[in-house]
Amino acid sequence: MRLIDSAFVLHARPWRETSLLVEVLSREHGRLGLIARGVQGPKKHVLRAALQPLQHVRLEAQLRGELAQLRGAEALDAAPRLTGDAILAGFYLNELVLRLAPRQDPLPELHDAYAAVRARLRVPGGLAWSLRRFERALLDALGVGLPLDTDGDGQPIDPAARYLLDPEHGPRRLHLDGAAASRSAAATGRALLALAADAAAPETEDLASLRRALRGVLAHHLGPRGLKSWELAAELAQRGGTR
Repeated sequence: MRLIDSAFVLHARPWRETSLLVEVLSREHGRLGLIARGVQGPKKHVLRAALQPLQHVRLEAQLRGELAQLRGAEALDAAPRLTGDAILAGFYLNELVLRLAPRQDPLPELHDAYAAVRARLRVPGGLAWSLRRFERALLDALGVGLPLDTDGDGQPIDPAARYLLDPEHGPRRLHLDGAAASRSAAATGRALLALAADAAAPETEDLASLRRALRGVLAHHLGPRGLKSWELAAELAQRGGTR
């Protein structure tokens, strides 16, 4: 099947002597694996540049089985030039989509959410909130999203309470006598309501609680193998870096 589609490049790695294996998130066909043959020659610089991670491309390919044969790719804009924490954030976004989005399953809402967060990577500040909004959008697109304005029993979220995010049940209110370990993994009600409303970023403490809670949900869907970007972020934090 011949396809022409808009896509974002998630990952590219050498394959054989002159080719690349490329993973993209396309709008109409979902995540695609592509074989880009003969792209290592000196005359293929423009094509190689179009196949860098985070690049937005218009691609033409022939789909046969699990992998498609790339026939051509044209950059639709300039990939964001990232620095500092935004570099790790871009790596994280791509790894998350690679691990969770199924191949050849059209998810246009995920494509649009990726386009939005990619644009926000260029903007100083607000990086953590942008990532939380994308995580919510990804879970929703995959059909495993959680209610964030009501708990798992249908009761309204209390802004002053804390909630554990049960991937199968939804938010569970944490009682005041809950263990310290449970409290550290729980999100504040204020943070959940802000994310549900897609409102302005909550306060720093609330935002940090949301990161920890959502990571537990993502880890559940990822299975026993975590993300390399999480490991890298932990290493940077130990050296005094920030995320």
